[in-house]
Amino acid sequence: MSERTHTPCLIIGSGPAGYTAAIYAARADLKPMMIEGLQPGGQLTETTEVDNFPGYPQGVTGPQMMIDLKAQAERFDAEVRNGYVTKVDFTGPKHKVWVDEKHEITADTIIISTGASAKWLGLESEIRLRDAGGGVSACAVCDGFFYRNQEVAIVGAGDTACEEASYLAKLCKKVYMIVRRDEMRASKAMQHRVMNMENIEILWNTETVEVLGKDAVEGVRVINNKTKEERDITVTGFFVAIGHKPNTDIFKGWLDMDEQGYLKVTPGTAKTKIPGVFVSGDAADKVYRQAVTAAGTGCMAALDAERYLAEQGH
Repeated sequence: MSERTHTPCLIIGSGPAGYTAAIYAARADLKPMMIEGLQPGGQLTETTEVDNFPGYPQGVTGPQMMIDLKAQAERFDAEVRNGYVTKVDFTGPKHKVWVDEKHEITADTIIISTGASAKWLGLESEIRLRDAGGGVSACAVCDGFFYRNQEVAIVGAGDTACEEASYLAKLCKKVYMIVRRDEMRASKAMQHRVMNMENIEILWNTETVEVLGKDAVEGVRVINNKTKEERDITVTGFFVAIGHKPNTDIFKGWLDMDEQGYLKVTPGTAKTKIPGVFVSGDAADKVYRQAVTAAGTGCMAALDAERYLAEQGH
């Protein structure tokens, strides 16, 4: 028999957005329940050093910051559960979700904070060094600072890749931009920006074969897909900017989303088109994607949920 539970406020997904929503919702006496998801703590658990979140003057590791946020939410009696939401039914007025395909939970309000996942090349060396905190990153704004006056490589050819390459070029001695084709997908303005920066070298028709290094990035082996010539480039940082995928597939058919799958909200709020369903963090944010902005939208979603419940007479 499936377990059936009801909560005034259900938070789907953890990370800075979900935990902040839980802190605010718990303090408002909404008795929130959080379903952590496949990756408790979200993308930040893959990040070794977080130096840009206010309140940590010495910096903090991503996993430690998530432990701190979780402890803060639980201090106010937010209930944090393991599990993965596999299905939703937003026909309302009570919204339903199923956890691990068997446990049904109903909720008066839902806060979605399922985040997004960076796309990776899928190379063994890339994933190994990423997991070891050895210099592979999907966020130049987060990690570029650690590579000041060093040489780095970045993979990608869209607006985000150009933006991140420009950001790195201001900090690093040299930036190699690895582009698979003989042209970029990025807007002309962004292309001009990287082409006009003296310390960015664009490697056209080039693909990554292997990230070199045992415990930390020491270089990258690339191949020219036209000439088949391989070469090794000495770098200490390897950035991947080939896009993110929002973790929103289970909401298809229920909520409005853009062509990439990012959820749409009423501007200036956390509200979706369905009353009582709110969204925070990277599931709706493809522009900033920072822990601090995710936390801010978690606060917005909890306040919106609290106001919605008050209007409903709860």
